[in-house]
Amino acid sequence: MNGRLKKIILLGLSVVLLVGATVTQRVLNRDREALGLTRVAPLENAPPVLAFTTVALGGFRGLIANALWIRATELQEEDKYFEMAQLADWITKLEPHFVQVWTVQAWNMSYNISVKFKDFDDRWRWVQRGIALLRDEGLKYNPNETLLYRELAWQFQHKMGANLDDANMVYKQEWLKEMSAVFGKKDPNLDEFLKPTTEDAVQRLTLLTNKYKMDPVFMKQVDTQYGPLEWRLPEASAIYWAALGLEKARENPTKVKADELIQLRRVIYQSMQLAFQRGKLTTDAFTRTFDLGPNLDIVDKVSAAYEQAIIDEPGSRNNIEGAHRNLLGNAAYFLYANDRIPEALKWYRYLGAKYPNKPLLNNQLDSFPSKLTLEEFALGRICEDVSETSRDRVKAVLEGHALTSYRQLVLGNQKQYAGLRGLSRMLRATYMKKINGGANLERIGLPEVEKIEKEVLDRILDPERSPWPVEMRAALRAALGMPVEVTPAAGSTNAPATAVPPVK
Repeated sequence: MNGRLKKIILLGLSVVLLVGATVTQRVLNRDREALGLTRVAPLENAPPVLAFTTVALGGFRGLIANALWIRATELQEEDKYFEMAQLADWITKLEPHFVQVWTVQAWNMSYNISVKFKDFDDRWRWVQRGIALLRDEGLKYNPNETLLYRELAWQFQHKMGANLDDANMVYKQEWLKEMSAVFGKKDPNLDEFLKPTTEDAVQRLTLLTNKYKMDPVFMKQVDTQYGPLEWRLPEASAIYWAALGLEKARENPTKVKADELIQLRRVIYQSMQLAFQRGKLTTDAFTRTFDLGPNLDIVDKVSAAYEQAIIDEPGSRNNIEGAHRNLLGNAAYFLYANDRIPEALKWYRYLGAKYPNKPLLNNQLDSFPSKLTLEEFALGRICEDVSETSRDRVKAVLEGHALTSYRQLVLGNQKQYAGLRGLSRMLRATYMKKINGGANLERIGLPEVEKIEKEVLDRILDPERSPWPVEMRAALRAALGMPVEVTPAAGSTNAPATAVPPVK
């Protein structure tokens, strides 16, 4: 074979191999994109430092990030969270698509670093930073990572929403202030953001979308599906971000793990349970305080969420059914206590049909739905509440007692009125004794029964919020020795200024 022919053959072979490599590279790029292994697209809207490091260091970024990650892990084991936060910041600049760094750094800020401070305002600043890191930075560079949505939702559900942190009421109060700026210090109205008609509404919409990164159209969808929700409370934000994570998962099914979907669904139905227990906000503009009560208008939505979870998570069926059974029992009990008897009876019957062979009361193995009337069940739960240490449950019962007692007063049942009020004071006193004061007092303490009764009375006598007709309100005013109701002027309230009469 002469040299010329040899060169032609080698050249042809090179062309074939080059074409083959090109085809193979395209397949590899497609597979890497589908699996999320590499990011070939340049970062958009990145700060100069991040843009420089991701381009200038090239393939060395990963090596440097790995070394920093090893050092950060060592610092975490040594409880040196402040130094770790600095290292994590560097890692996110080197590898902004390294999801675990975002989640770990946010967790350390909200949970580990915040508790190092005794001052609750300092704690809140670190919780804010943890939430903002995920929402403003992590999701900007990783908009389709469901794990980030789950972590962000968890911060609202657990860190802000739960009462395990002594400063939890401060977190809720500060979040209420921020959301009040968005909604104009009034009950949230999502419709005004869909078609804003005033300059003020446009400015507040800009605040909602630019600072808090929330889409009012999607908020409306979430509220329709899971609400009505109180958007000034953290549970609503937890449901929003978890639902948005599920939406992103539907758009990118090949990049989602089954466990991440389960975690997102759990955030939703667990947060809905919390919203049911204490998702109604009562504010006092005079004392600048607020309190939480049950949102009894979402029982059907919460129940449906649990039943869907049973279908989606067959491996956790027993646990979810147990939670669903508790929900139905609480729904019947709270509705009965709040004098919504037809609804209470509906859910009590549904509880009996759904779980006929499960006892309803603790330490009473034969307390099946078929053997107890709704009234007997409610009485049994009241007896249980005397030894209860759940703030949300006891608060809901106290509100229910107040509402029912006022109805009994209107009906002329003075003894029932006085009895319910006396029972409320006994229940609160027992609860406060059991939590044993100290740090628990600020974390899960209950207001005085008189304050709870006044909140309920204000709600009853306010024409815009009252569940009672004018005649009943007038009868209640007469029974309490209050002035006759008059039509309020625009922008004013008809809530009473006098205290609730003492128990006789």
